[in-house]
Amino acid sequence: MRNKCLLLLFALLIFQSVSAQKPGTVSLLKEILINIEKQHKVTFNYLDEQITTYSLVPPKNSFSLQQKLNYLKLKTGLNFAIINGQSISISKPIREKSPEIATDSVPEILKEVAIEGYLTTGINKRTDGAFRVNPKKYGILPGLTTPDILQTMQQIPGIMSVDETISNINIRGGTHDQNLFTWNGVRMFQTGHFFGLISAFNPLPAQEVNIYKNGSSAFFGESVSGVVAISTKTDSIEKSNSAFETDMISTAFYSKIKTSKKSSFLISGRRSYTDIFSTPTYDAYSDRIFQNTIITDMNGVENTTYKSKKTFYFYDFSSQYQQKIGKKSELTLDIIAVYNFLDIFQRNDVDTTSRNSELRQHNYGANLNWKINWNDVNSTNINAYNSNYKLDATNEAIENDQELNQKNAIKDIGLHIENHHELNENISINNGYQYHEISITDYERINNPLFARRTRDVLRTHAVILETVMKSVDNKTFVKAGLRTNYIEDFNLLLFEPRLLISHQLSNQVTFEMSGEVKSQTASQVIDLQQDFLGIEKRRWTLANNADKPIQKSAQIAAGYTFKSKSWLVTLDNYYKKVTGIMSRSQSFQNQLEYLKLNGSYSVLGTELLVQKNFGNFHAWLCYSFSQNKYKFDKYYLPDFASNFDVSQTFSVATVYDRKNFKIALGSKWYTGKPETTPKSEELVQNGSQIDYNSPNNKNLGDYFQVNFSTSYQWPLNKKSTMRASFSILNLLNRKNIINRYYRINETDNAIETVNTFSLERTPNLSVKITF
Repeated sequence: MRNKCLLLLFALLIFQSVSAQKPGTVSLLKEILINIEKQHKVTFNYLDEQITTYSLVPPKNSFSLQQKLNYLKLKTGLNFAIINGQSISISKPIREKSPEIATDSVPEILKEVAIEGYLTTGINKRTDGAFRVNPKKYGILPGLTTPDILQTMQQIPGIMSVDETISNINIRGGTHDQNLFTWNGVRMFQTGHFFGLISAFNPLPAQEVNIYKNGSSAFFGESVSGVVAISTKTDSIEKSNSAFETDMISTAFYSKIKTSKKSSFLISGRRSYTDIFSTPTYDAYSDRIFQNTIITDMNGVENTTYKSKKTFYFYDFSSQYQQKIGKKSELTLDIIAVYNFLDIFQRNDVDTTSRNSELRQHNYGANLNWKINWNDVNSTNINAYNSNYKLDATNEAIENDQELNQKNAIKDIGLHIENHHELNENISINNGYQYHEISITDYERINNPLFARRTRDVLRTHAVILETVMKSVDNKTFVKAGLRTNYIEDFNLLLFEPRLLISHQLSNQVTFEMSGEVKSQTASQVIDLQQDFLGIEKRRWTLANNADKPIQKSAQIAAGYTFKSKSWLVTLDNYYKKVTGIMSRSQSFQNQLEYLKLNGSYSVLGTELLVQKNFGNFHAWLCYSFSQNKYKFDKYYLPDFASNFDVSQTFSVATVYDRKNFKIALGSKWYTGKPETTPKSEELVQNGSQIDYNSPNNKNLGDYFQVNFSTSYQWPLNKKSTMRASFSILNLLNRKNIINRYYRINETDNAIETVNTFSLERTPNLSVKITF
């Protein structure tokens, strides 16, 4: 199978040659900076839009690092500040232009890097509170062959998935639907392939991913937990480049084509070949995700004459066109498509009857962005986007003639206007307006007995945003304060959402940070029945009605310290978060609360610790998190109990060796088991129709432990092309962890049956990537 993949790889490989740069040739500033980074082992921190228009003759290679910085400052007028021995910050003075260089970009206050190389290269902690992931500078993490965006973010303390999927990411105790995911400004309602085991976002074109646990900008709404903002936008004058990658699940490509001096076109795609042939990786993923579903469970009907066969594949596609208009405007059009398909063929060998069930899930979106630079200190961004999501399932039951069709569809349109004003070198004021219209349609039809139902809900929201960003003259203090005012037109309701982040450098090595935010959310996911949508992707989106489906509201405050020296990094954060307006149907109960409709809240109190040490080519880290996550349902007879997502302790440790083109990583993670609700006895009650449970979440599952391994090697093919081969093993020790447990009535024996969901077994993966 490996030979087939390599043959496919080389059949699609295209080599492009490039001539060497001649002395005295004018080069883009970005290319000059990349060469300096390689030669002097340093890293430049800058905003792309601040350097895109600079072209000049490179400094001599014989110059020292300081001589090169002085030369670049003389030629561009930019400021180059060495933060430490290996990190250099670039900023642009206000109202200062070099007479030799024509600039169109608007100066902005640089969101400087507070922590460089957080866990690995390509992950930075920004001064504005964001964790920024740059997939193209990505180093290596245990268990990953590619920089899967949503897998990578789970390495950050306080972010995890209680069931190993990226469609159920929990940020500081919240549920997945409480996080806001955007791709180039488009809100995404589907974030995973393979029903949660693979990120829906192709990492090849991604330029940067900003992740917020708290203190997010007031321009982000519709989330009561975290924010994940993905951008593929690049400089339109950047040279053409392409990449191709294949692993044991799918094949992906990416190409950036410079169509003119002022325009470029980007295209990327990825498709699995799981419907053509299987691999050990696919088999392991399949066994994990299809546990206790119609495929393996047959709805609890034990009959060996039933045979089942599944066909599954996924794809994603994105494109981007950038066009500069004159000297002050730029237009960008983005398009994305994400699609999953599953077909289940079932046959009864006794009477030869057969049935086909299907599950389709897609998210299509588009965004049109117009950026206008009015002058050196004022700019406007206008975004208009559309996002369409649909989950469609047809379940043809083989044990009877019943056919169930279910659909859950979303149409989300939005208009965002953002104005940026630079008052001076240290203060900027941003304001804007946002309009959102979201509609959610639910459809359900049963043929026997005949029943059909269709509902559609719509909400329209207006938001006015005001935000100020300030930094002190000595760059030791950074403040971001904002206010978001939401007006929900259909409820005639005003909601005020203040945001605050303060960072102050106490010494050269110690920084204090405090953040807080108030947010709200009107769309959430609920589970009506565990067997909905074939029992695989059983969550459906629904809208608040300000009555039995309330608006979710959150308040969070956090404070912490960062210690950073040349070789040590220690971060400590403490936080408290409370979310009100949650529905019991959104919390994945599988006990006595499963069919109840309760509204309540949860609160989380936690601590997060990271200790990281660099040993030259080696670096190692350990992460520890402690939290208490509790529900409160006032109308239930036991109102206070542990949350379904209460994982009180998590611990991970890893070591990475990175030397030139060779990388290797080994790591492990351990956490306490999530809560479960056990029966009081093995006997059924209510004439054998019900299970008599203990109090909700009275016990915890056993501890989870997993060891992961990754390695990669990269070598040049010619002056422009490189090849990288990567290999990884998830669950190296093949430990059988129980990640969920519930109880049900076995109708055959009329007894209580224990149903366990096990973690991913040992899973190898191999990938080959060519960049040219």
